[in-house]
Amino acid sequence: MSANLLMGSHLIVGGQKSGKSARAEVLTKEWLVGSSARTAVLVATAQALDDEMCSKIKRHQYDRAQKIPTMQLIEEPIHLGRVIGEQSTVNHLIVIDCLTIWLTNLLMPHPKLAAIGSENVTAAISDLLDSVKSAPGPVIFVSNEISMGVTPMGRETRQFVDELGILNQRIAKICDQVTLMVAGVPLMIKGG
Repeated sequence: MSANLLMGSHLIVGGQKSGKSARAEVLTKEWLVGSSARTAVLVATAQALDDEMCSKIKRHQYDRAQKIPTMQLIEEPIHLGRVIGEQSTVNHLIVIDCLTIWLTNLLMPHPKLAAIGSENVTAAISDLLDSVKSAPGPVIFVSNEISMGVTPMGRETRQFVDELGILNQRIAKICDQVTLMVAGVPLMIKGG
């Protein structure tokens, strides 16, 4: 895909280790090559709240620094709409990685994160959607597609699968492009 096609918003969905983040990195590199005036920022929603996640985050940061050394980093587990509003400009690409962890932070916050309360989840999602609609620059979202398997046991797990499916639908509806990643292969399902 040419960076010229990446002028609006783009949702990249797929299963675990399907190549979603790698695809976002490829699109970011293509975007940056398009003009020396262009910049990019990764908005990371994961928090290093345990040893395994800490190691994973450090590995991702190292790998990304090798691939896209000019890409900035913002860590934001909750307020994505605000970050998009503050960061979006015509020449500034925002990559949100990932919506799955963001929704987890909202619905099942770790004790170390300030809980925003279930009544505010709807407001946080609305704020995110509104910020994307009014963003002057491109935004790439990375999210997991977790609803293609067996219906999970447990009310909370089923609720999360439903909520993420609905969030992905709402983001896909307003995005200019949607890509499904399967085994590292991008399948354009909207736009392009």
